[in-house]
Amino acid sequence: MEIAPFDKREGFIWLNGSFVEWNDAKCHIITQGMHYASSVFEGERAYKGKIFKSEEHTKRLFKSAEIIGIKIPFTQDEINKAKIELIKKMNFEDCYVRPIAWRGSQQMGLSTSNADINVAIAVWDDWASYFKIEDRKAGLKLITSPWKRPSPDTAPCEAKASGPYVICTMSKEFAEKKGFHDALMLDYRGYVAEGTGANIFFVKGNDVHTPIPDCFLNGITRQTVIEMLRNDGLTVEERHMLPNEIGKYEESFLTGTAAEITPIQSIDDIKFATGEDSKTYKFMQDFHNLVRS
Repeated sequence: MEIAPFDKREGFIWLNGSFVEWNDAKCHIITQGMHYASSVFEGERAYKGKIFKSEEHTKRLFKSAEIIGIKIPFTQDEINKAKIELIKKMNFEDCYVRPIAWRGSQQMGLSTSNADINVAIAVWDDWASYFKIEDRKAGLKLITSPWKRPSPDTAPCEAKASGPYVICTMSKEFAEKKGFHDALMLDYRGYVAEGTGANIFFVKGNDVHTPIPDCFLNGITRQTVIEMLRNDGLTVEERHMLPNEIGKYEESFLTGTAAEITPIQSIDDIKFATGEDSKTYKFMQDFHNLVRS
């Protein structure tokens, strides 16, 4: 199925407190948000018309804004209400939700003292996953990226801000050009970090290991999966991991709002178990039921 370009769609977008026609939701080409990546955003999923962890996502949006010095001119309750109203107005049940806040056109340059702040929310229902369904079933093929997650005193790792995502884009492009689905990113110390837009887990027996999120975003889906697995009796350890340790694990998977739980079949030349007999498959089913309960 061909997906319509995002600037050629119909419906509504919530923009600065009002619902506007999709094609009328515009900003000027001269904005700080565009030129200096001065923006923060969220990625959320609605199931049966209800946004999973909606309040947690909004709280993080405001925290991200605070970290990079943006004061959102709406309350968290107003944003939560707008998200639900927009989903209803678009007549969606299952959809992706994208709130974003950015510095506008009041001034240019690196100074932000007089910057105007804009907020928008868009939803769409044809982005079920970052990856094709058939690729999710078979498991993803990853390659280690040459780009690394920077030190937390170099980039705001606790903020879901636009700027740091350029490293993810470059890593994703690197992987796809070489025939892989995604890239494994290491951090500035050489430890295993995450995928380009999702957190990573490794499984051996009933033990699950995942990197410590001390220089990358501690995903809301990541936190949810850790809690789910622990409640199911599995041991989940967060620790620093070196790339040469990956080969000792039996399975691996990514987690994220769009990815949900997506199995990995290989990283570089290291193979992992996938399929209906794998533990990851059960995790996928459990998560599917959890978010739709």
